[in-house]
Amino acid sequence: MTAHERLHTRAWVLHPDIKSDEDRRAAKPALDEAVALAAALPDLEVIGANIVPLPRAQPGLLFGSGKIAELKQTFSENKIELVLVDGPVTPVQQRNLEREWKVKLLDRTGLILEIFSDRAATREGVLQVEMAALSYQRTRLVRAWTHLERQRGGLGFVGGPGETQIEADRRAIDTQLVRLRRQLDKVIKTRGLHRAARAKVPYPIVALVGYTNAGKSTLFNRLTGAEVMAKDMLFATLDPTMRRVQLPDGPEVILSDTVGFVSDLPTELVAAFRATLEEVLGADLIVHVRDISHPETAAQAAEVDSILSSLGVEQDRPQIEVWNKLDRLPEEERTALLARAERGAGVFAISALTGEGLELLLQEIAVQLRGARHEAQLHLKFEDGRKRAWLFDQDVVREETQTEDGFDLTVLWTARQAAQFAAL
Repeated sequence: MTAHERLHTRAWVLHPDIKSDEDRRAAKPALDEAVALAAALPDLEVIGANIVPLPRAQPGLLFGSGKIAELKQTFSENKIELVLVDGPVTPVQQRNLEREWKVKLLDRTGLILEIFSDRAATREGVLQVEMAALSYQRTRLVRAWTHLERQRGGLGFVGGPGETQIEADRRAIDTQLVRLRRQLDKVIKTRGLHRAARAKVPYPIVALVGYTNAGKSTLFNRLTGAEVMAKDMLFATLDPTMRRVQLPDGPEVILSDTVGFVSDLPTELVAAFRATLEEVLGADLIVHVRDISHPETAAQAAEVDSILSSLGVEQDRPQIEVWNKLDRLPEEERTALLARAERGAGVFAISALTGEGLELLLQEIAVQLRGARHEAQLHLKFEDGRKRAWLFDQDVVREETQTEDGFDLTVLWTARQAAQFAAL
């Protein structure tokens, strides 16, 4: 065995294409994405990948017996150590398949958790990954052991085999979750203070969002000169990175690079990583970066829009759409796309890699943000407590003086916040 083989786990990726699932994704792009997910883990070597068409999922083994035998031979011939199933696998299915194939098995959630734990860099990111992983383990712990309770004999005086251990494991996980939640609350509070301090700086915030691997980090690096990890792999960025950028003939802005979105993101992780997208909620302008060379670019864009609206980002929030990776397109397609972008309002075709189209994009960002935040003087009466609380909640108050009949306030806000305040 070579040193290379010793260092890397030999993996195989399966995408179950379940015909009875009406919401299923197109199989080929889904398999490609799953392989790219696997490639995001440095110690995995993907030896092979295939789509497995299924009329419906089998409750105990997911696949039919003939397919299981056929795959077993493939895995044995290729010395596979880990099988990645692109989709949900129940604890019972996982245990049965591992026993049949004599390999370790991870489902889509398990794989994404592995990537998140490998990538998370900030204290908050690390804590959130740990919590998501524990929640995931807890559900598997509970369900994976139900078969033991059915096996127990006797008169019921004694718990089923392993039951005490499960209870102890669940208690240990719950204790750990409470401890992590306390630590996370402290970290989030600190970030809230940082955000409040940033709100008092008259720099508008521009948030880069997009499907994972759309090229946000490459664009961020090119605009800021920062060395954020920018590799052609999914989930390269997991923690929001903020940098100040001076726009040509425009204001100074804070640019925020965020975690990439992905379809079917496990529920544990949607909750865990909501806070890394908080910067988007406070942004004055959202720049939606799309990989325009990807065959599923329209579906990816729809996924990003749906996640943004689920986070509570309003439809009227200023947005720019960026069609990235022009350099990957054939000349004819590229020319047609540039013509389409010129016709579409708020759409810019660029290559973050070569820098093509960036000048026009930066000009548009400057136009959108000119006067994005402005100072205003307000007077509130003592009975306007709700309005005052709203202003402080928005982190827009710069100064406040109490007068005989209320408060004089200096606020720094956007036109959108001024309109929201007027509607209170």
